[in-house]
Amino acid sequence: MRIELRPLTESDVQAHNDGEDAETVRWLTGAPGTPDSTARHIAMLAENAVRGQGQQGFGVWLEDRLAGYVDYNPAVDDGLEPGEVNITYATHPWARGRGVAVAAVQLLCDRMAEHAEGSHAAIRVDPENHASVRVAEKAGFTLAREVESTTDVRPDGTLATLLVWLRDLAEV
Repeated sequence: MRIELRPLTESDVQAHNDGEDAETVRWLTGAPGTPDSTARHIAMLAENAVRGQGQQGFGVWLEDRLAGYVDYNPAVDDGLEPGEVNITYATHPWARGRGVAVAAVQLLCDRMAEHAEGSHAAIRVDPENHASVRVAEKAGFTLAREVESTTDVRPDGTLATLLVWLRDLAEV
């Protein structure tokens, strides 16, 4: 199995959106992407990459097919302490259960360590998102704390509880 992280381009918009499902919307995006919103997001990521600042995101490629998305965003501070950099990820349904998310998170941590992007990679996850909890464990993260989010909400509108998993980037 060959996993790569590559910058997304405008030609990836349709494949990216096609990979979103109810699980992706529930745990990550909150709403399905549109061609316009996804193209804007990809353009923003490209601008950030040129500047070397802000949220950095990548397509996750499994044997030359777009299998998901992974990013890090140093601006997210909800439940995090200084030096902890939030990462997020999603795997397309066809690629789940194959270790794609774990490999992508590990590759992203390698990149973050190489570019000195914080002291710790952080995964903030709803305790009910068992798949993401498994990814954090398998990718070498340690459960650090449980927090009540100030920004993430449950479907009923109440503030979400999040588990914060950390991986020391000096040990990557």
